[in-house]
Amino acid sequence: MKEIIIKIADFELKAILYSTDCAKAIIEKLPIEAEPNEWGDEFYFTIPVQCGLDATATTKVKVGDIGYWPPGRALAIFFGPTPISIGSDPVPASEVNIVGRLVDNPKTLRKAKGANKIIIRALN
Repeated sequence: MKEIIIKIADFELKAILYSTDCAKAIIEKLPIEAEPNEWGDEFYFTIPVQCGLDATATTKVKVGDIGYWPPGRALAIFFGPTPISIGSDPVPASEVNIVGRLVDNPKTLRKAKGANKIIIRALN
């Protein structure tokens, strides 16, 4: 696992990326800077990584999960319900590879809505 920092608006949140092949491909591209899009309580943004679905692929994600969405070559950070959620859990548009998890409180990201830049960097 690799510890990372997610900087968005005035917030820095600690997270971890797992040891999957997809997560390792993301780690190799750090730091990543992008303009985040919002889909309900999800930030997603294109990254310079191309992976297919893997053994972690699912549509059942939890608040705080970090997923890689192959159709958009995008990283998705889930911090609450999305437009297709039925309850409080986020639901991605389609399957994502689970590549990591926020360590700090995911709900902090609600205060970062409208941000025009996100930076993901390795902690150490």
